[in-house]
Amino acid sequence: GKDFPVSLHAKTREQYALARTEQKSGPGYHGFSFDTSKTVSLEEDLARRDLTVNAMARDESGHIIDPYGGQLDLERKVLRHVSDAFIEDPLRVLRVARFSARFAQLGFSVAPETTEMMKKMSETGELDELRPERVWQETNKALVEKSPQQYFLVLRDCGALARVFPELEALFGVPQPARWHPEIDTGIHVMMALKIAAELSDKAEIRFAVLAHDLGKGTTPKKLLPGHRGHEERSLKVLASLCARLPVPKNYQALAEAVARYHGLAHKASSLRPNTLHKIIVAVDGIRRPGRFEDFLIACEADARGRKGLEEQAYPQAEILKCALHAARTVRAEETENSVKGKALGELIRQKQIESISAALKTH
Repeated sequence: GKDFPVSLHAKTREQYALARTEQKSGPGYHGFSFDTSKTVSLEEDLARRDLTVNAMARDESGHIIDPYGGQLDLERKVLRHVSDAFIEDPLRVLRVARFSARFAQLGFSVAPETTEMMKKMSETGELDELRPERVWQETNKALVEKSPQQYFLVLRDCGALARVFPELEALFGVPQPARWHPEIDTGIHVMMALKIAAELSDKAEIRFAVLAHDLGKGTTPKKLLPGHRGHEERSLKVLASLCARLPVPKNYQALAEAVARYHGLAHKASSLRPNTLHKIIVAVDGIRRPGRFEDFLIACEADARGRKGLEEQAYPQAEILKCALHAARTVRAEETENSVKGKALGELIRQKQIESISAALKTH
């Protein structure tokens, strides 16, 4: 370890860390000094853990050492902080939210007193000291948990979402037309869609794209509500701002941009003309990257099903778009006229791809 002694067993590759205590010495996640002297007891070492369920040890005889009630909290399915020292490390707020995302499906919940402490931490501004890399690291881990939406809901419950993801906080309370969104609230819709995305795929980039697909609705002018005309373009601007603040991987951002811009068109696939279907395919780079196009369709399905009462509905639009992609990819440049070059060749290939899509849809 950089800050305290950690060794790796040469044969088993097990990691061993000396017992240690830590003391707040400055702001933020890195503002700690460590004591790894021989006088540090096991109980003192366990006291520095985030949660009681992580503050247990087992001796060589198999006896469980549990000075802070971790076993009882496991039985009660409660995520509870070990001590008031919890408040010294702002990253713990994100970690508790991530643990909630991992264990929510097992019935675990955050203890009310822990939520209250997290609220105090959010109010003090300590979360503002977190480095963007650490915020993204915890968030990326949370995205691949069983219930990623729980991460953001726990952060919102303690006031932390407005600090670390103001773009998401802005979605809650924003109405949508009841005809299309029976759940009304945009923030609730995004959380529902993220839940569906987690059921459809374990890929973090898909889940992030779903999380970000409606960000522009948080900036819709009030005179347009509950409608959101033009929210696709606004979503791209908000997404760009978020990705400039946090180290979001380029492939995550590219997929999120495609979903934000074209999910509305994808939902209308059954009524779109072949040239419009082709436009979507090209925009998502489906011909060169069919895997990305598949990810795009999964995200669109999660959006469509992330609505109250529609969670189990089919999404036939995906099959239409898959059919169109397959047809477009059968067109080969080498099969075109050799005399055609440059832009003319590109236009000829485009026309042939559209014709192929048209023919395929007639038999679909």
